[in-house]
Amino acid sequence: MIRAEPLDKPLTPSKERLRLWLRFLKTTRTIEATLRENLRREFATTLPRFDVMAALSRYDEGLKMSQLSGVLRVSNGNVTGIVDRLADDGLLVRVPVPGDRRASLVRLTKRGTQEFARQAAAHEAWINEMLGEFPAEEAHHIAARLEQLGTSLDEEIK
Repeated sequence: MIRAEPLDKPLTPSKERLRLWLRFLKTTRTIEATLRENLRREFATTLPRFDVMAALSRYDEGLKMSQLSGVLRVSNGNVTGIVDRLADDGLLVRVPVPGDRRASLVRLTKRGTQEFARQAAAHEAWINEMLGEFPAEEAHHIAARLEQLGTSLDEEIK
C-alpha cells in the first residue's frame, strides 16, 4: 500500500510544486468529467464538440482547419471528424477561401451560434457552481498567475 505524506509535514520546494501539479491534475480531471457528463446529459453532445464551437464562436469570419487545430492545440485529424458531424447537424458550414481551392473556412451557422450560446450559458453556470468557493478576486488572481505560467511555458517550448 502506498502511503501519502501528511499534508502538514514540511516539504522541499520541488515536492511542494509536484504536489501542486498533482492537485491541479486531479481537480482538472474531476471538473472535466463533470462537464462531459453534463454536456452529454443536458445537450446530447460532447466536450470536444463544445470546444470546437467555442473556438469558432470567437471568429465570426471562420477559421481554416489548420487554424482551428492550432487554437484547440490538437491535430487536424482530431478536428476533422468533429467538424464533419457538426456540419451534418447544421451547426457549422464550410466556406471556400477565395483564391485557394484547397482550403475552406469553417464557421458557425446561425443555428450553431444559438445552440452554442445555450450550451455556453450552462457551461458557465456549472463552472461557477464548481468553483464557487473562490471569491471573484481570488479567482482573478489565480487565473492571472496561471496565464503567466502558461505564457512562460509556451515561450520555453518555442
